[in-house]
Amino acid sequence: MLMKTASQSLTEQLSARFAERIRSRLLAPGARLPSVRLCAEQQGVSVSTVVAAYDQLLAQGLVVARKNRGFFVRDASLNAALAPVPKTKAADKPAQTDSAPGRAPLNAWSTAGWLHARQAPVDATALIRGMFHKVSNKPQPGMGVFPSDWLDTNFLPVAVRKVTSVAALREFSLQYGEPMGDSGLRRALSQKLSALNVHAVPEQIITTVGATHALDIVSRTLLRAGDCVMVEEPGWAVEFARLDALGMRILPVPRRADGPDLEVMAQYCEIHQPKLFVSVSVFHNPTGYCLTPGSAHRVLQLAMQHNFHIVEDDTYSHLAPEHATRLSALDGLQRTIYVSGFAKILAPGWRVGFMAAPPDLVERLLDTKLLATLTTPALLEKALAWCIDQGQLRRHAERIRTRLDAARARSVKLAIAHGCTFAAEPAGLFGWVDTGVDTDALAQRMLDEGYLIAPGALFHAVRAPSTLMRINFATTQEAAFWKVFGRLRDAVK
Repeated sequence: MLMKTASQSLTEQLSARFAERIRSRLLAPGARLPSVRLCAEQQGVSVSTVVAAYDQLLAQGLVVARKNRGFFVRDASLNAALAPVPKTKAADKPAQTDSAPGRAPLNAWSTAGWLHARQAPVDATALIRGMFHKVSNKPQPGMGVFPSDWLDTNFLPVAVRKVTSVAALREFSLQYGEPMGDSGLRRALSQKLSALNVHAVPEQIITTVGATHALDIVSRTLLRAGDCVMVEEPGWAVEFARLDALGMRILPVPRRADGPDLEVMAQYCEIHQPKLFVSVSVFHNPTGYCLTPGSAHRVLQLAMQHNFHIVEDDTYSHLAPEHATRLSALDGLQRTIYVSGFAKILAPGWRVGFMAAPPDLVERLLDTKLLATLTTPALLEKALAWCIDQGQLRRHAERIRTRLDAARARSVKLAIAHGCTFAAEPAGLFGWVDTGVDTDALAQRMLDEGYLIAPGALFHAVRAPSTLMRINFATTQEAAFWKVFGRLRDAVK
Protein backbone atom coordinates (compact mmCIF):
# COMPACT_ATOMS: atom_id res chain seq x y z
CA MET A 1 0.00 0.00 0.00
CA LEU A 2 1.06 3.59 -0.58
CA MET A 3 2.23 5.49 2.49
CA LYS A 4 2.72 9.23 2.74
CA THR A 5 6.31 10.28 3.42
CA ALA A 6 8.10 13.58 3.88
CA SER A 7 9.90 13.20 0.55
CA GLN A 8 7.04 12.01 -1.67
CA SER A 9 3.29 12.58 -1.62
CA LEU A 10 0.74 9.83 -2.25
CA THR A 11 0.01 11.39 -5.64
CA GLU A 12 3.68 11.29 -6.62
CA GLN A 13 4.04 7.69 -5.44
CA LEU A 14 0.98 6.52 -7.37
CA SER A 15 2.04 8.38 -10.50
CA ALA A 16 5.55 6.95 -10.25
CA ARG A 17 4.20 3.41 -9.83
CA PHE A 18 2.17 3.60 -13.05
CA ALA A 19 4.94 5.45 -14.90
CA GLU A 20 7.48 2.73 -14.06
CA ARG A 21 5.15 0.00 -15.29
CA ILE A 22 4.39 1.87 -18.51
CA ARG A 23 8.06 2.56 -19.28
CA SER A 24 9.02 -1.05 -18.60
CA ARG A 25 6.08 -2.21 -20.76
CA LEU A 26 4.46 -4.16 -17.92
CA LEU A 27 1.47 -2.04 -18.93
CA ALA A 28 1.30 -2.31 -22.72
CA PRO A 29 0.30 0.47 -25.14
CA GLY A 30 -3.48 0.59 -25.36
CA ALA A 31 -4.03 -0.91 -21.91
CA ARG A 32 -6.77 0.78 -19.89
CA LEU A 33 -5.91 2.11 -16.44
CA PRO A 34 -8.36 1.35 -13.64
CA SER A 35 -11.19 3.83 -13.28
CA VAL A 36 -10.53 6.64 -10.84
CA ARG A 37 -12.85 5.21 -8.20
CA LEU A 38 -11.60 1.66 -8.64
CA CYS A 39 -7.97 2.78 -8.43
CA ALA A 40 -8.72 4.74 -5.26
CA GLU A 41 -10.28 1.62 -3.74
CA GLN A 42 -7.40 -0.62 -4.83
CA GLN A 43 -4.66 1.66 -3.54
CA GLY A 44 -6.40 2.87 -0.39
CA VAL A 45 -6.26 6.56 -1.34
CA SER A 46 -8.75 9.30 -2.09
CA VAL A 47 -10.33 9.92 -5.47
CA SER A 48 -8.63 13.30 -5.66
CA THR A 49 -5.22 11.62 -5.21
CA VAL A 50 -5.89 9.35 -8.19
CA VAL A 51 -7.13 12.25 -10.33
CA ALA A 52 -3.95 14.19 -9.55
CA ALA A 53 -1.75 11.14 -10.29
CA TYR A 54 -3.47 10.54 -13.64
CA ASP A 55 -3.03 14.22 -14.46
CA GLN A 56 0.72 13.82 -13.88
CA LEU A 57 0.79 10.83 -16.23
CA LEU A 58 -1.06 12.91 -18.84
CA ALA A 59 1.45 15.71 -18.47
CA GLN A 60 4.32 13.24 -18.95
CA GLY A 61 2.72 11.97 -22.17
CA LEU A 62 2.42 8.44 -20.82
CA VAL A 63 -1.36 8.13 -21.03
CA VAL A 64 -4.23 9.60 -23.01
CA ALA A 65 -7.73 10.39 -21.78
CA ARG A 66 -10.71 9.34 -23.85
CA LYS A 67 -14.00 11.01 -23.15
CA ASN A 68 -16.42 8.79 -21.23
CA ARG A 69 -14.00 5.85 -21.53
CA GLY A 70 -11.12 6.53 -19.17
CA PHE A 71 -7.33 6.63 -19.33
CA PHE A 72 -5.24 4.49 -21.68
CA VAL A 73 -1.52 3.86 -22.01
CA ARG A 74 -0.16 5.89 -24.89
CA ASP A 75 1.77 4.26 -27.74
CA ALA A 76 4.96 6.31 -27.78
CA SER A 77 6.04 4.81 -31.12
CA LEU A 78 3.08 6.45 -32.82
CA ASN A 79 3.64 9.74 -30.99
CA ALA A 80 -0.09 10.20 -30.98
CA ALA A 81 -3.11 9.02 -29.06
CA LEU A 82 -4.19 5.52 -29.89
CA ALA A 83 -7.31 5.41 -32.00
CA PRO A 84 -10.13 3.21 -30.73
CA VAL A 85 -10.09 -0.30 -32.11
CA PRO A 86 -12.42 -0.44 -35.14
CA LYS A 87 -15.39 -2.67 -34.51
CA THR A 88 -15.43 -5.58 -36.94
CA LYS A 89 -17.14 -8.90 -36.87
CA ALA A 90 -13.87 -10.66 -36.20
CA ALA A 91 -12.77 -8.29 -33.44
CA ASP A 92 -16.19 -8.39 -31.73
CA LYS A 93 -16.41 -12.16 -31.88
CA PRO A 94 -15.82 -13.83 -28.48
CA ALA A 95 -12.59 -15.83 -28.43
CA GLN A 96 -13.24 -19.49 -29.25
CA THR A 97 -10.98 -22.04 -27.61
CA ASP A 98 -12.26 -25.33 -28.93
CA SER A 99 -14.45 -26.87 -31.58
CA ALA A 100 -17.72 -26.01 -29.84
CA PRO A 101 -20.47 -24.22 -31.81
CA GLY A 102 -20.29 -20.47 -32.01
CA ARG A 103 -17.66 -19.89 -34.65
CA ALA A 104 -18.00 -16.70 -36.67
CA PRO A 105 -19.22 -17.12 -40.26
CA LEU A 106 -16.43 -17.85 -42.69
CA ASN A 107 -16.91 -14.62 -44.58
CA ALA A 108 -16.37 -12.70 -41.32
CA TRP A 109 -13.00 -14.39 -40.83
CA SER A 110 -11.97 -14.03 -44.46
CA THR A 111 -12.83 -10.34 -44.78
CA ALA A 112 -12.13 -9.08 -41.27
CA GLY A 113 -9.31 -11.36 -40.22
CA TRP A 114 -6.56 -8.99 -41.34
CA LEU A 115 -4.31 -7.39 -38.77
CA HIS A 116 -3.37 -3.76 -39.48
CA ALA A 117 -1.13 -1.61 -37.31
CA ARG A 118 -4.00 0.84 -36.87
CA GLN A 119 -5.94 -1.82 -34.94
CA ALA A 120 -3.59 -1.62 -31.95
CA PRO A 121 -2.09 -5.11 -32.04
CA VAL A 122 -1.17 -6.64 -28.70
CA ASP A 123 2.24 -5.46 -27.50
CA ALA A 124 3.95 -8.79 -26.81
CA THR A 125 7.00 -7.02 -25.43
CA ALA A 126 5.05 -6.48 -22.21
CA LEU A 127 5.43 -10.15 -21.39
CA ILE A 128 8.98 -10.39 -22.74
CA ARG A 129 10.14 -7.41 -20.72
CA GLY A 130 8.63 -9.05 -17.68
CA MET A 131 11.20 -11.83 -18.11
CA PHE A 132 13.99 -9.32 -17.56
CA HIS A 133 12.23 -6.82 -15.30
CA LYS A 134 11.93 -8.71 -12.04
CA VAL A 135 8.47 -8.04 -10.62
CA SER A 136 9.21 -9.88 -7.38
CA ASN A 137 10.95 -12.98 -6.06
CA LYS A 138 7.72 -14.96 -6.37
CA PRO A 139 7.20 -17.64 -9.07
CA GLN A 140 5.75 -15.91 -12.12
CA PRO A 141 2.67 -17.65 -13.64
CA GLY A 142 2.84 -15.69 -16.88
CA MET A 143 6.39 -16.64 -17.87
CA GLY A 144 6.99 -18.99 -20.79
CA VAL A 145 10.07 -20.71 -19.37
CA PHE A 146 10.94 -23.24 -16.71
CA PRO A 147 12.21 -21.92 -13.35
CA SER A 148 15.98 -21.62 -13.35
CA ASP A 149 16.38 -24.27 -10.64
CA TRP A 150 14.68 -26.79 -12.94
CA LEU A 151 17.39 -26.20 -15.55
CA ASP A 152 20.35 -26.20 -13.18
CA THR A 153 22.49 -29.17 -14.25
CA ASN A 154 26.02 -30.45 -13.72
CA PHE A 155 26.63 -31.56 -17.28
CA LEU A 156 26.45 -28.12 -18.95
CA PRO A 157 29.71 -26.86 -17.34
CA VAL A 158 31.29 -30.21 -18.16
CA ALA A 159 30.24 -29.85 -21.80
CA VAL A 160 31.82 -26.41 -22.04
CA ARG A 161 35.05 -27.62 -20.48
CA LYS A 162 35.18 -30.54 -22.92
CA VAL A 163 35.28 -28.22 -25.92
CA THR A 164 37.40 -25.38 -24.54
CA SER A 165 40.95 -26.58 -24.42
CA VAL A 166 43.48 -23.78 -24.89
CA ALA A 167 44.04 -24.69 -28.52
CA ALA A 168 40.32 -25.06 -29.28
CA LEU A 169 39.40 -21.80 -27.57
CA ARG A 170 42.06 -19.95 -29.56
CA GLU A 171 40.70 -21.44 -32.77
CA PHE A 172 37.08 -20.50 -31.92
CA SER A 173 38.05 -16.95 -31.07
CA LEU A 174 40.24 -16.14 -34.07
CA GLN A 175 37.93 -17.19 -36.89
CA TYR A 176 34.25 -17.35 -37.76
CA GLY A 177 32.31 -20.56 -37.33
CA GLU A 178 30.86 -22.58 -40.19
CA PRO A 179 28.18 -20.59 -42.06
CA MET A 180 25.50 -23.28 -41.66
CA GLY A 181 26.54 -24.03 -38.09
CA ASP A 182 28.86 -26.52 -36.45
CA SER A 183 28.96 -29.67 -38.57
CA GLY A 184 29.08 -31.93 -35.50
CA LEU A 185 25.93 -30.35 -34.10
CA ARG A 186 24.14 -30.62 -37.44
CA ARG A 187 24.98 -34.33 -37.60
CA ALA A 188 23.64 -34.80 -34.06
CA LEU A 189 20.48 -32.87 -34.94
CA SER A 190 19.96 -34.97 -38.06
CA GLN A 191 20.01 -38.13 -35.96
CA LYS A 192 17.77 -36.57 -33.31
CA LEU A 193 15.20 -35.55 -35.93
CA SER A 194 15.11 -39.05 -37.40
CA ALA A 195 13.68 -40.27 -34.08
CA LEU A 196 10.74 -37.91 -34.77
CA ASN A 197 10.42 -39.29 -38.34
CA VAL A 198 11.64 -35.95 -39.66
CA HIS A 199 14.34 -37.00 -42.10
CA ALA A 200 16.86 -34.25 -42.82
CA VAL A 201 20.51 -34.69 -43.77
CA PRO A 202 23.00 -32.29 -42.09
CA GLU A 203 23.12 -30.25 -45.32
CA GLN A 204 19.44 -29.35 -44.79
CA ILE A 205 20.00 -28.02 -41.26
CA ILE A 206 20.99 -24.44 -40.41
CA THR A 207 21.73 -23.36 -36.83
CA THR A 208 20.40 -20.05 -35.52
CA VAL A 209 20.45 -17.80 -32.46
CA GLY A 210 17.42 -19.47 -30.91
CA ALA A 211 14.17 -20.65 -32.49
CA THR A 212 12.82 -17.09 -32.79
CA HIS A 213 15.79 -16.20 -34.98
CA ALA A 214 14.97 -19.17 -37.21
CA LEU A 215 11.38 -17.98 -37.58
CA ASP A 216 12.65 -14.52 -38.47
CA ILE A 217 15.03 -15.88 -41.11
CA VAL A 218 12.18 -17.78 -42.76
CA SER A 219 9.94 -14.70 -42.80
CA ARG A 220 12.62 -12.44 -44.23
CA THR A 221 13.50 -14.99 -46.90
CA LEU A 222 10.04 -16.01 -48.13
CA LEU A 223 7.96 -12.88 -47.53
CA ARG A 224 7.78 -9.25 -48.53
CA ALA A 225 5.93 -6.41 -46.81
CA GLY A 226 2.21 -6.71 -47.50
CA ASP A 227 2.21 -10.50 -47.95
CA CYS A 228 -0.48 -12.49 -46.18
CA VAL A 229 0.51 -14.97 -43.48
CA MET A 230 -1.82 -17.41 -41.72
CA VAL A 231 -1.11 -17.75 -37.98
CA GLU A 232 -2.96 -19.86 -35.45
CA GLU A 233 -5.13 -17.99 -32.95
CA PRO A 234 -4.85 -18.01 -30.02
CA GLY A 235 -1.14 -18.11 -30.66
CA TRP A 236 2.28 -16.98 -29.60
CA ALA A 237 2.10 -13.24 -28.97
CA VAL A 238 5.67 -12.67 -30.17
CA GLU A 239 4.89 -14.15 -33.59
CA PHE A 240 1.96 -11.78 -34.13
CA ALA A 241 4.08 -8.80 -33.10
CA ARG A 242 7.13 -9.88 -35.10
CA LEU A 243 5.21 -10.40 -38.35
CA ASP A 244 3.33 -7.15 -37.89
CA ALA A 245 6.64 -5.30 -37.42
CA LEU A 246 7.82 -6.74 -40.75
CA GLY A 247 4.73 -5.34 -42.46
CA MET A 248 2.92 -8.63 -43.05
CA ARG A 249 -0.85 -8.98 -43.16
CA ILE A 250 -1.83 -11.52 -40.54
CA LEU A 251 -4.72 -13.90 -41.12
CA PRO A 252 -5.67 -15.45 -37.76
CA VAL A 253 -6.75 -19.09 -38.03
CA PRO A 254 -8.74 -20.43 -35.04
CA ARG A 255 -6.85 -23.28 -33.39
CA ARG A 256 -8.99 -26.20 -32.27
CA ALA A 257 -8.28 -29.41 -30.42
CA ASP A 258 -7.48 -31.39 -33.59
CA GLY A 259 -5.65 -28.62 -35.43
CA PRO A 260 -6.30 -25.35 -37.29
CA ASP A 261 -9.79 -24.53 -38.55
CA LEU A 262 -9.56 -25.97 -42.06
CA GLU A 263 -12.63 -24.17 -43.39
CA VAL A 264 -11.20 -20.80 -42.42
CA MET A 265 -7.84 -21.73 -43.97
CA ALA A 266 -9.55 -22.74 -47.22
CA GLN A 267 -11.41 -19.41 -47.34
CA TYR A 268 -8.19 -17.47 -46.76
CA CYS A 269 -6.47 -19.43 -49.52
CA GLU A 270 -9.22 -18.65 -52.03
CA ILE A 271 -9.46 -14.95 -51.22
CA HIS A 272 -6.02 -13.81 -50.01
CA GLN A 273 -3.47 -16.27 -51.49
CA PRO A 274 -1.31 -16.44 -48.33
CA LYS A 275 2.40 -17.15 -48.74
CA LEU A 276 2.99 -18.84 -45.38
CA PHE A 277 1.29 -20.69 -42.53
CA VAL A 278 2.90 -20.63 -39.06
CA SER A 279 1.88 -23.57 -36.88
CA VAL A 280 2.71 -25.26 -33.59
CA SER A 281 1.72 -28.88 -34.09
CA VAL A 282 2.73 -30.30 -30.70
CA PHE A 283 1.79 -28.74 -27.34
CA HIS A 284 0.45 -25.63 -28.99
CA ASN A 285 1.05 -22.39 -27.09
CA PRO A 286 -1.15 -21.46 -25.19
CA THR A 287 -3.74 -24.26 -25.44
CA GLY A 288 -1.54 -27.36 -25.24
CA TYR A 289 -3.38 -28.94 -28.19
CA CYS A 290 -1.65 -31.51 -30.41
CA LEU A 291 -2.31 -31.91 -34.13
CA THR A 292 -4.16 -35.03 -35.32
CA PRO A 293 -3.05 -36.99 -38.43
CA GLY A 294 -6.27 -36.26 -40.30
CA SER A 295 -6.00 -32.53 -39.79
CA ALA A 296 -2.30 -32.61 -40.71
CA HIS A 297 -3.00 -34.32 -44.04
CA ARG A 298 -5.65 -31.72 -44.93
CA VAL A 299 -3.30 -28.83 -44.09
CA LEU A 300 -0.64 -30.31 -46.37
CA GLN A 301 -3.19 -30.75 -49.16
CA LEU A 302 -4.09 -27.06 -48.89
CA ALA A 303 -0.40 -26.12 -49.01
CA MET A 304 0.11 -28.10 -52.20
CA GLN A 305 -3.09 -26.85 -53.79
CA HIS A 306 -2.52 -23.16 -53.00
CA ASN A 307 1.27 -23.04 -53.15
CA PHE A 308 2.20 -21.81 -49.68
CA HIS A 309 4.92 -22.94 -47.26
CA ILE A 310 4.44 -24.07 -43.67
CA VAL A 311 6.69 -23.17 -40.76
CA GLU A 312 6.35 -25.79 -38.04
CA ASP A 313 7.51 -24.40 -34.70
CA ASP A 314 8.36 -27.43 -32.55
CA THR A 315 9.80 -25.50 -29.61
CA TYR A 316 8.28 -27.92 -27.10
CA SER A 317 9.44 -31.11 -28.84
CA HIS A 318 11.53 -32.15 -25.81
CA LEU A 319 8.36 -32.38 -23.71
CA ALA A 320 6.33 -34.37 -26.24
CA PRO A 321 6.25 -38.03 -27.23
CA GLU A 322 8.28 -38.89 -30.34
CA HIS A 323 5.22 -40.37 -32.05
CA ALA A 324 3.25 -37.08 -31.90
CA THR A 325 2.00 -35.93 -35.31
CA ARG A 326 4.31 -33.46 -37.02
CA LEU A 327 3.66 -31.85 -40.39
CA SER A 328 7.34 -32.06 -41.31
CA ALA A 329 7.35 -35.83 -40.83
CA LEU A 330 4.31 -36.37 -43.04
CA ASP A 331 5.49 -33.89 -45.66
CA GLY A 332 9.11 -35.03 -45.82
CA LEU A 333 10.28 -31.38 -45.74
CA GLN A 334 8.84 -30.52 -49.13
CA ARG A 335 6.68 -27.53 -48.21
CA THR A 336 7.43 -27.53 -44.49
CA ILE A 337 10.29 -25.88 -42.63
CA TYR A 338 10.94 -27.39 -39.22
CA VAL A 339 12.06 -25.02 -36.44
CA SER A 340 13.13 -25.80 -32.89
CA GLY A 341 15.64 -24.83 -30.21
CA PHE A 342 17.05 -25.60 -26.78
CA ALA A 343 16.37 -22.48 -24.72
CA LYS A 344 13.19 -23.89 -23.16
CA ILE A 345 14.61 -27.21 -22.06
CA LEU A 346 18.32 -26.68 -21.52
CA ALA A 347 20.06 -23.31 -21.50
CA PRO A 348 18.16 -20.06 -22.19
CA GLY A 349 21.40 -18.09 -22.23
CA TRP A 350 23.03 -20.22 -24.91
CA ARG A 351 20.44 -19.17 -27.55
CA VAL A 352 20.94 -22.15 -29.83
CA GLY A 353 18.19 -22.94 -32.33
CA PHE A 354 17.96 -24.48 -35.78
CA MET A 355 15.82 -25.11 -38.82
CA ALA A 356 15.52 -28.06 -41.21
CA ALA A 357 14.42 -26.96 -44.66
CA PRO A 358 13.61 -28.28 -48.14
CA PRO A 359 16.84 -28.60 -50.18
CA ASP A 360 15.77 -25.94 -52.69
CA LEU A 361 15.38 -23.33 -49.92
CA VAL A 362 18.58 -23.97 -47.97
CA GLU A 363 20.84 -21.55 -49.86
CA ARG A 364 18.31 -18.72 -49.72
CA LEU A 365 17.78 -19.21 -45.99
CA LEU A 366 21.53 -19.36 -45.43
CA ASP A 367 22.02 -16.07 -47.29
CA THR A 368 19.53 -14.39 -44.96
CA LYS A 369 21.30 -15.79 -41.91
CA LEU A 370 24.69 -14.57 -43.14
CA LEU A 371 23.35 -11.06 -43.80
CA ALA A 372 21.98 -10.85 -40.26
CA THR A 373 24.53 -12.61 -38.05
CA LEU A 374 27.31 -13.97 -40.29
CA THR A 375 27.71 -17.15 -38.24
CA THR A 376 26.57 -18.52 -34.89
CA PRO A 377 28.77 -19.22 -31.80
CA ALA A 378 30.77 -22.38 -32.50
CA LEU A 379 31.77 -22.95 -28.88
CA LEU A 380 28.23 -23.36 -27.57
CA GLU A 381 27.17 -25.37 -30.61
CA LYS A 382 30.01 -27.86 -30.03
CA ALA A 383 29.11 -28.08 -26.34
CA LEU A 384 25.48 -28.77 -27.26
CA ALA A 385 26.54 -31.48 -29.72
CA TRP A 386 28.43 -33.16 -26.86
CA CYS A 387 25.32 -33.03 -24.64
CA ILE A 388 23.26 -34.71 -27.38
CA ASP A 389 25.86 -37.33 -28.31
CA GLN A 390 26.45 -38.34 -24.69
CA GLY A 391 22.72 -38.73 -23.98
CA GLN A 392 22.80 -35.95 -21.38
CA LEU A 393 20.07 -33.92 -23.10
CA ARG A 394 17.78 -36.95 -23.40
CA ARG A 395 18.12 -37.86 -19.72
CA HIS A 396 17.67 -34.25 -18.65
CA ALA A 397 14.47 -33.96 -20.72
CA GLU A 398 13.11 -37.13 -19.11
CA ARG A 399 13.67 -35.65 -15.65
CA ILE A 400 11.97 -32.41 -16.65
CA ARG A 401 8.96 -34.26 -18.06
CA THR A 402 8.53 -36.26 -14.85
CA ARG A 403 8.76 -33.14 -12.71
CA LEU A 404 6.37 -31.25 -14.99
CA ASP A 405 3.75 -34.00 -14.83
CA ALA A 406 3.69 -33.69 -11.03
CA ALA A 407 3.55 -29.88 -11.15
CA ARG A 408 0.74 -29.95 -13.70
CA ALA A 409 -1.37 -32.22 -11.52
CA ARG A 410 -0.98 -29.87 -8.55
CA SER A 411 -1.66 -26.73 -10.60
CA VAL A 412 -4.80 -28.14 -12.18
CA LYS A 413 -6.18 -29.20 -8.80
CA LEU A 414 -5.54 -25.73 -7.34
CA ALA A 415 -6.99 -23.90 -10.35
CA ILE A 416 -10.22 -25.88 -10.21
CA ALA A 417 -10.45 -25.45 -6.45
CA HIS A 418 -10.33 -21.68 -6.99
CA GLY A 419 -13.22 -21.60 -9.45
CA CYS A 420 -11.35 -21.83 -12.77
CA THR A 421 -12.11 -24.09 -15.69
CA PHE A 422 -9.77 -25.27 -18.42
CA ALA A 423 -10.65 -24.22 -21.96
CA ALA A 424 -8.35 -26.98 -23.23
CA GLU A 425 -7.29 -30.30 -21.74
CA PRO A 426 -4.19 -29.59 -19.59
CA ALA A 427 -1.03 -30.80 -21.36
CA GLY A 428 2.56 -29.72 -21.80
CA LEU A 429 3.96 -26.65 -20.06
CA PHE A 430 0.94 -24.34 -20.32
CA GLY A 431 -2.66 -24.29 -19.16
CA TRP A 432 -5.36 -22.28 -20.94
CA VAL A 433 -7.56 -21.20 -18.04
CA ASP A 434 -10.94 -19.48 -17.98
CA THR A 435 -11.06 -17.19 -14.94
CA GLY A 436 -14.55 -15.77 -15.48
CA VAL A 437 -13.28 -12.16 -15.33
CA ASP A 438 -11.47 -9.73 -17.62
CA THR A 439 -7.86 -10.85 -17.31
CA ASP A 440 -6.46 -7.50 -18.48
CA ALA A 441 -8.03 -5.92 -15.40
CA LEU A 442 -6.95 -8.84 -13.26
CA ALA A 443 -3.35 -8.54 -14.52
CA GLN A 444 -3.05 -5.01 -13.14
CA ARG A 445 -4.31 -6.11 -9.74
CA MET A 446 -1.92 -9.08 -9.71
CA LEU A 447 1.05 -6.80 -10.45
CA ASP A 448 0.37 -4.99 -7.19
CA GLU A 449 0.85 -8.33 -5.45
CA GLY A 450 4.09 -9.13 -7.29
CA TYR A 451 2.69 -11.55 -9.88
CA LEU A 452 2.95 -11.17 -13.67
CA ILE A 453 0.18 -13.09 -15.44
CA ALA A 454 -0.41 -13.64 -19.16
CA PRO A 455 -3.93 -12.39 -20.02
CA GLY A 456 -5.78 -13.94 -22.94
CA ALA A 457 -5.64 -10.76 -25.03
CA LEU A 458 -1.90 -11.32 -25.49
CA PHE A 459 -2.58 -14.39 -27.61
CA HIS A 460 -4.87 -12.80 -30.19
CA ALA A 461 -3.94 -10.84 -33.28
CA VAL A 462 -6.08 -7.86 -32.22
CA ARG A 463 -6.52 -6.88 -28.58
CA ALA A 464 -9.98 -7.75 -27.27
CA PRO A 465 -11.30 -8.40 -23.76
CA SER A 466 -10.83 -11.99 -22.62
CA THR A 467 -11.58 -14.04 -19.52
CA LEU A 468 -8.78 -16.46 -20.38
CA MET A 469 -5.19 -16.51 -19.16
CA ARG A 470 -2.20 -18.74 -19.83
CA ILE A 471 -0.52 -20.27 -16.81
CA ASN A 472 2.85 -21.97 -16.56
CA PHE A 473 2.32 -25.25 -14.70
CA ALA A 474 5.87 -25.15 -13.35
CA THR A 475 5.26 -21.84 -11.56
CA THR A 476 1.63 -22.22 -10.42
CA GLN A 477 1.84 -25.33 -8.25
CA GLU A 478 1.93 -23.42 -4.95
CA ALA A 479 -1.20 -22.52 -3.01
CA ALA A 480 0.11 -19.01 -2.20
CA PHE A 481 -0.40 -17.78 -5.76
CA TRP A 482 -3.90 -19.20 -6.05
CA LYS A 483 -4.93 -17.67 -2.73
CA VAL A 484 -3.99 -14.20 -4.01
CA PHE A 485 -5.54 -14.97 -7.39
CA GLY A 486 -8.85 -16.00 -5.82
CA ARG A 487 -9.05 -12.88 -3.66
CA LEU A 488 -8.31 -10.49 -6.54
CA ARG A 489 -10.46 -12.35 -9.05
CA ASP A 490 -13.42 -11.98 -6.69
CA ALA A 491 -12.61 -8.28 -6.29
CA VAL A 492 -12.56 -7.79 -10.06
CA LYS A 493 -15.94 -9.54 -10.30
